[in-house]
Amino acid sequence: MVPAYRTVAIDCFRDTLGRFTNGYAFVAVDVVRAMTTAVTAVALGRRCFAAPTVAAALGRAARLERPLLVGELGGEMPAGFELGNSPAELARRTDVDRPVVLVSSSGTPLLERAGACGPTYLGCFRNSRFLGRWLVGRHRRIAVLGAASRGEFREEDQMCCAQIAAALIAAGYAPQDRTTAELVERWGDAPADAWLGSHSATYLRRTGQADDLDFILRHMHDLSTVFQVQDGEVVAVRETAGAAA
Repeated sequence: MVPAYRTVAIDCFRDTLGRFTNGYAFVAVDVVRAMTTAVTAVALGRRCFAAPTVAAALGRAARLERPLLVGELGGEMPAGFELGNSPAELARRTDVDRPVVLVSSSGTPLLERAGACGPTYLGCFRNSRFLGRWLVGRHRRIAVLGAASRGEFREEDQMCCAQIAAALIAAGYAPQDRTTAELVERWGDAPADAWLGSHSATYLRRTGQADDLDFILRHMHDLSTVFQVQDGEVVAVRETAGAAA
C-alpha cells in the first residue's frame, strides 16, 4: 500500500492551475477530443506536438518536415489546417510519417500550462485505467484535471478523471478533498456509456461528427501505454507498470 500522505485531487482547468502549481504531477484530461486525438497519433507511430494557440502551432510546424496541422478553436478548424480535432479521421490516414501539430480550445492550453509546472501525462478513455495504476508510487501529489469546454467540467472528463483517481485511491492515495471523493464515488465504476448525455456528445451528433463518438466508445481502455508531454511533444513513456517505486 502507498502511504496515506500521498494524495490525488480532481479539478477542472479553466484558465489557471490555481492551487496546483507547486509540487504536483498532472494528468490532463480532454476526452472530446484533444487527448484522444493526441494519444491516437502517437499510438499510430506519429510524432505529435501540442500547441496552446494557432500562432504557436504555425511556429512549431515551420520547424518540421511536412507537418500535419490538426485541431479546432471554438469547434472550427483554423484556416490553413488540414484536419479538425478528430481522432477518427486521423486514424483513417496513412501518412503516419508526417508529424502532427495539434491545437484545441481547451485541451492543448491545459497541456502547455501544466507542462510548465510539473510532470504532465495525458488521460483519455483509451488509457485511463492503465494510467491510474501506473502512476501509483511515482508521485506524491497528483492533480487530475479536466479541460473545461465552454466553461463546463463535462461528464466525460469527470468520468475519465474519476477512473484515474479511483486506481490511485485503491492503492492507498487519499482523496485531497470532498469533491474528489464524490466524483470517484459517482463515476469511478460507471458503465462505458454513462457520459453520453453530455453536451459534448450532443455536439458531435448535431454537427455530423458522430464518427468521433463511435471511435471513443470502440476504443475504451485499449491502450496499456502512458503518454507524457515533454517540451511540447507528446511521447510514449518507455516504462512498464511494474517499475513503480
